[in-house]
Amino acid sequence: MKKLATVLVLVISLAFAGCAGMTDTQQRTLSGAAVGTVAGTAIGAMSGNAGWGAAIGAAAGAGGGYLYDRNQKAKEDAYRQGYEQGKQK
Repeated sequence: MKKLATVLVLVISLAFAGCAGMTDTQQRTLSGAAVGTVAGTAIGAMSGNAGWGAAIGAAAGAGGGYLYDRNQKAKEDAYRQGYEQGKQK
């Protein structure tokens, strides 16, 4: 179990180091997948199958990260639109 945790920390660290040239959407999706993988592995380990837990957690986390990105972009667009309308008056 300790070996698995060490490997996961290393993989996540390398994934975040590779985020420098990514778009916001890619970063948020990858971050969500990484967090989901860790959570899924922990839950899966408790239920007896860490591999399936990691896979399910990664998929759920990536989906959550992508949805969070869409929400943030919608808020930014609404702010810009309101700002532009305010400038015109």
